[in-house]
Amino acid sequence: MAYGETSPLDLPRPMPGGYGNRLFLFVMRRMASSGVNDAHAANAMLGAFGRSYRRPLILMRAMMLELARVSSRKILVAPCCCARMTADEGLLMQAAGIALRDPNSAYEQVSALLGNDHALGALTCLQAVAQAHADLGRPLDLYAG
Repeated sequence: MAYGETSPLDLPRPMPGGYGNRLFLFVMRRMASSGVNDAHAANAMLGAFGRSYRRPLILMRAMMLELARVSSRKILVAPCCCARMTADEGLLMQAAGIALRDPNSAYEQVSALLGNDHALGALTCLQAVAQAHADLGRPLDLYAG
């Protein structure tokens, strides 16, 4: 690689703060790499939400499947061990953080992530995941400490 070129897995964003954000990122990475039925992702949700883990887990699976279905481009996701985020992960985390309070901006971000304007279903899934996390005490807010 020549000087000034970026690697295929550029990690420009730092890891988000807040337990809910890190849980979302971990589960998203596990599902992206191992499939939506990944046992480690389900176990992480069980550990975080206890008996109420099913709702956020099922909604997260639906979100991942919808992102894969609608996307017209590859969404770059880092391995679980990375302490930084890809630009795509950062965009998704940012959209998740504002999905409930500013859906228009979140729609624009999700559309940019997917590479097309058919993002309403993906935004709805993202809002459902964000609402489930908030209801269960692990809100998604990129700027949480």
